Amino acid sequence: MNNIRLGIADDHSLFREGIRMIVSGMQEIDICLEAENGKSLLQQLETTVIDVLLMDIEMKEMNGIDALKKMATLPNKPRVIVLSMHNEPRMISYMMEQGASGYLPKDVKRDELETAIRTVHEKGVYLNEIVSKSLLAGLQHKNRNQPVTQELSTREKEVLALICQEYTAQQIGEKLFISERTVEGHRRNLCQKLDVKNTAGLVKKALLLNLIN
Repeated sequence: MNNIRLGIADDHSLFREGIRMIVSGMQEIDICLEAENGKSLLQQLETTVIDVLLMDIEMKEMNGIDALKKMATLPNKPRVIVLSMHNEPRMISYMMEQGASGYLPKDVKRDELETAIRTVHEKGVYLNEIVSKSLLAGLQHKNRNQPVTQELSTREKEVLALICQEYTAQQIGEKLFISERTVEGHRRNLCQKLDVKNTAGLVKKALLLNLIN
C-alpha cells in the first residue's frame, strides 16, 4: 500500500515544524508539501499531488476559505482537514459545506490527528464530535422536510445509508454485492441529486432531509 501523501498549509512556521515532528512518528504518512498561505499552496498543487491537506483558515496572501473554494476546481484536489482555533459551529458547518473533509481544533491530540488523517484518506470524511454537533446545530434552523429535487432509488438509499455509517466504497460493494466502481457511480449520482460536493455534504444533506434512520 502506498504511503499517504500529506500537505500542510499554515502561516506559522513553528506550527508547521510541530506538525512535522508529530507526523514523523506516524507510519506510512509522508509530508510532501508545505505552504505558508493559500496562494503558495495553490501554486504547489499545480505540480505536487497530495492525498490529504492540513490547512489553517487564517493565512496571509490567501486565507483557507478562499483556498478551499479554489481547490474545488483542481483535477487532483486533496481531501482537506481544517486545523483552526476557530471552533464556532457556524464556521465549522460552513467549511464542511465548502468541501472540507474534516475539522479539528489546533490543540487536537496526536492520536486523533492521526485517526483523522487515516480516516479522511480511506473514507473521505472524518466526523468527530465537534463537527457532528456543529452540523446538527445548523440543521435546527433549516426545514427538515425540504423535498429532494430528484427521487432516490432504493439502491441509492442503501448506498447513502452505508456512506453515513462510514463504510468505504469497497466495504459497501462487498455488503451489497456490487463492484466498487458501481458504488462510486451511485455516490456521484447521490451528490448530483442532493446538490452537494463531497461525502461530508452527503451526510449532512441526509440528516437534513431525514433520508436515513
